[in-house]
Amino acid sequence: MRAIVTGADGFVGRHLVAHLQACDDDVISLDRHDDEPVDVTDAAAVRVAVEDAAPHVVYHLAAISHVGNAWDAPAHVFRVNAEGTLHVLRACAGANVGRVLVVGSADVYGAVDERDLPLDEHAPLRPITPYGASKAAADVLALQAYLGEQLGTLRVRAFNHTGPGQGPDFLVPALAGRIADAELAGEPTVRVGALEPMRDLSDVRDVVRAYRLLVEHGEPGEAYNVCSGQGVSVGDIARAMLALSDRSLELVVDPVLVRPVEVPRLVGDSAKLHGATGWRPEIPLDQTVAEVLEEARDRIGAQGTRRPRRRA
Repeated sequence: MRAIVTGADGFVGRHLVAHLQACDDDVISLDRHDDEPVDVTDAAAVRVAVEDAAPHVVYHLAAISHVGNAWDAPAHVFRVNAEGTLHVLRACAGANVGRVLVVGSADVYGAVDERDLPLDEHAPLRPITPYGASKAAADVLALQAYLGEQLGTLRVRAFNHTGPGQGPDFLVPALAGRIADAELAGEPTVRVGALEPMRDLSDVRDVVRAYRLLVEHGEPGEAYNVCSGQGVSVGDIARAMLALSDRSLELVVDPVLVRPVEVPRLVGDSAKLHGATGWRPEIPLDQTVAEVLEEARDRIGAQGTRRPRRRA
């Protein structure tokens, strides 16, 4: 199967490319960091790239994905995430691509009533962040392409995921980095944001496995949650990492790290995904967290000690 992956150089893109290649797929990168860069906001460049590659399937991952940073540049986020998706869909329709997996986010659900948890795909889209709004627009564009142009789109609403290689600005690697920094410097405390929010967290390697299964077995025009179905609080994630440290560290809430708007609980229902593909998560969260922490220790250690180290 010949596949284009937009955003192939990103965190999830790299894991998806590795998984597709392990499945003997012919993978073509479409990324603004390629030797021949293609930006999804450039409609003409996207059209030419898709026509030249003539793929059987397109996995559309290219996006600005940091929820917090989206508040600072909402227009740019909307242009990349929504308008970029439109360009990819139009190019795929013109090239008669068989399947287009549009990777969205559970952030589209936004203002969640806890009585509705776990969320299934019938939950209303009520985004409360610029990022969520951009992804909701992309979701609707993918549905329109199916209904209006008979393009074989599959809409993914991915809940939180992490793993090796994720950028240090995201939740789990950021926590891991501050713990590794405190270990190295001999500090007794670790700064954190709000500890109460609960998220449905999966390993990225399980997530990309779900993406390919959906391309093979999903129903065009449908939306699918990709999630574990289990909620874990930010505090529980942080404490799981502290348990892996040989130092006595204390979590201290730093108001600077607390987001101004936060969804308290976001847990999904993956029954539809499981019914279509048989997918279930395979990698335990404890393993994922341990690998992210070890990667952060390697990164922080390579940077060297920034402060005098105190004895334990």
